[in-house]
Amino acid sequence: MSAVGQTTVAAPSADPAVPGWSRARETARRAGLRPLPGIGLPLAEALGHTLAEPLGALTDLPAFDTSAMDGWAVAGPGPWRVAGRVLAGPAEPAPLADGTAVEIATGAQLPPGATAVLRREHGRTEGALLRDCGPRQLTTGQDVRPRGQECRRGEELLPEGTPVGPAVLGLAAACGHDRLVVRRRPLVQLLVLGDELLASGIPGPGLVRDALGPLLPPWLRAAGAEVAEVRRVRDDFGLLRDALRHSTADVVVTTGGTAAGPVDFLHRALAEAGARLLVDGVAVRPGHPMLLAELPGGRHLVGLPGNPLAAVAGMVTLALPLLHARSGRAVGAPALAPAAAVLPGHPADTRLQPVRRTAEGVVPLAFDGPAMLRGLARAEALAVVPPGGAAVGETVELLEVP
Repeated sequence: MSAVGQTTVAAPSADPAVPGWSRARETARRAGLRPLPGIGLPLAEALGHTLAEPLGALTDLPAFDTSAMDGWAVAGPGPWRVAGRVLAGPAEPAPLADGTAVEIATGAQLPPGATAVLRREHGRTEGALLRDCGPRQLTTGQDVRPRGQECRRGEELLPEGTPVGPAVLGLAAACGHDRLVVRRRPLVQLLVLGDELLASGIPGPGLVRDALGPLLPPWLRAAGAEVAEVRRVRDDFGLLRDALRHSTADVVVTTGGTAAGPVDFLHRALAEAGARLLVDGVAVRPGHPMLLAELPGGRHLVGLPGNPLAAVAGMVTLALPLLHARSGRAVGAPALAPAAAVLPGHPADTRLQPVRRTAEGVVPLAFDGPAMLRGLARAEALAVVPPGGAAVGETVELLEVP
């Protein structure tokens, strides 16, 4: 069955050698369970990598008692005599005597002896005297961030396998890190196969725009990969065979050529390259003729169907679990949601359905054929619909889309 131009409804998957969707994903994950080595990088270069060791606190956070509000640091019950101010900065504030207050800025170090912070909007000054005019009586410790409130020095903050996003960088900086030990990102080469593909311009007779060249690299980078090259390869067996033989990428991702059409050369090229097939077809729609192979040297190839939504199905089924495992990312709990409308299914295979969230649950989107992207462009997730479909109220797993 060709992966391009498919218009008929495929028959149910009856071949017992074709794995179900969950088993195929687990096979891909296990294939990648040799995480790449750890490297030390400055914070500015660590974004998109994965922690290769737990993130520990190098200091208490905060490192000293601080004011959580603009106002006055006060000692004891009021009213208080105002005796100066404290600003954020390295200067050590003088001790505060009982019955006195100092004006203080948010984030500034609390003077020794201070018992609370009176918010600016709750205080009223009468000359050098400060009174509490707040709606409730000021209590000890109010609007104070005590030392170590968030963490103590040496405490583990994040486990190994955590993806490094902007918030992780901020936390690492806040607790004293200048560098992080992270996994090297898997190097990916994307081979877009087909004579009919245009890189630019308006499609014409017999020609279509390449949608996967723009679509897949951002998705691969979001999965923690480094996309080394996007190369278009004509429908020529020799060119494809040589591209596989000479690739040095950790993972090669191809689009098209996975089925048995007249120019579907991928299986033959893999055989001549000395590859070992791990998955050859998956009981999922769209994207049934996807594959996963181990290349010489412990590298891998993920063969995606040529139809755009079918290729996306191959990404979430085989490519992402493989890449997450290679980059050392921890496996999180699946996201679940109820179906707010009937989610139609395939008679025998899992179906990946573009959906949007509502207050009642997820609803399917139209334009969800294997060659279509209109539904995916509006989708917030892909719902994993079991064989036969999902009824209203039935819980389904959701796969996030970048």
